[in-house]
Amino acid sequence: MARLAQTPGLTDVQQEILSTVRAFVSKEIIPHARRLEHDDEYPTAIVDGMRELGLFGLTIDEEYGGLGESLLTYALVVEELSRGWMSISGIVNTHFIVAYLISRHGTPEQRRRLLPQLASGEMRGAFSMSEPGCGSDVAAIRSRAVPVDGGYVLNGQKMWLTNGAYSSVVATLVKTDLGAPSVYGDMTAFLLEKRPGFGETAPGLTIPGKIEKMGYKGVETTEMILDDHRVSADAILGGEPGQGFYQMMDGIEVGRVNVAARACGISIRAFELAVGYAQQRQTFGKPLYEHQAIAFKLAEMGTKIEAGHALMVNAARLKDAGQRNDVEAGMAKLLASEYCAEVVQEAFRIHGGYGYSKEYEIERLMREAPFLLIGEGTSEIQKTIISRGLLKEYRQ
Repeated sequence: MARLAQTPGLTDVQQEILSTVRAFVSKEIIPHARRLEHDDEYPTAIVDGMRELGLFGLTIDEEYGGLGESLLTYALVVEELSRGWMSISGIVNTHFIVAYLISRHGTPEQRRRLLPQLASGEMRGAFSMSEPGCGSDVAAIRSRAVPVDGGYVLNGQKMWLTNGAYSSVVATLVKTDLGAPSVYGDMTAFLLEKRPGFGETAPGLTIPGKIEKMGYKGVETTEMILDDHRVSADAILGGEPGQGFYQMMDGIEVGRVNVAARACGISIRAFELAVGYAQQRQTFGKPLYEHQAIAFKLAEMGTKIEAGHALMVNAARLKDAGQRNDVEAGMAKLLASEYCAEVVQEAFRIHGGYGYSKEYEIERLMREAPFLLIGEGTSEIQKTIISRGLLKEYRQ
């Protein structure tokens, strides 16, 4: 087993799960990732394999058909999946957030009806807060739900839905104009159910098509158009309007741990590629790694991987212990994503001209790493969250 990014204190069950996933990644993902990514092809066979492994129900309680594992276990699984291909982790990430939201905030009926289908992978989840004009400014969302005949009518346009087409339930944040003293109290999260696919997948709910991206291919990213989409009051997450912002922020905290784990996985793979290439390639009569400039790069890359992994593990363990981890999750996401971009670029430089060729895996990582700088909130948003939290603790 490699020395980097080891996690002390894991149970036998956790170690067995990670060993199984690591073998799956090496056999079923890494050999096929380059072709699938270049073709922007949905990895159907890989997804079927993840269903057989039970990964879609990894954190869902056993009473609903899941494995009942912790956030830490999930984060370490994501790290392994991202080492193989980041898009694979994207397929389970928003699904996991939706399952977490329903488990933590859903009504008994929502948990009973939806969680078994999510655990089996029969139903997939998507997560929707952002809109075309607001980005990280959640308070500026304009989509609305208006009470009508005991239910609600939803109108608006949502953006950047991972799993937007293949999902069957979308956790969606909209304004509900409840007259709350804060704009955040006027937001409600709805569980919008639909058919998988593109086009009008439910009356008044349309998934127009796939957004073309520079990286993060294979998994679809979409818009969602709500045009007089009618739902019953039972579609409100937890059954009580006005709690949506706080529920979604709870989901975002675990999502940021996930993004940190993705960054760690990509960094590990970039290091593996770099250290392997440095031992194979020779310049000026000796292997690359014997040049101090290259050896120092490898040392810095390994150190950054260790630092990002440690913060990610700490943030996950805090959440598992029932403690607030907004600052720690922000720190993990900030450091791991920034270090990931740096580690990947150093690996790219070690490859020299070959790194620019699509025949080499590092080319794909160069297009994937930038996504982590903006996913689940930009680095600047993380710094805002971290500084506010620290100032609250250290206020004089």
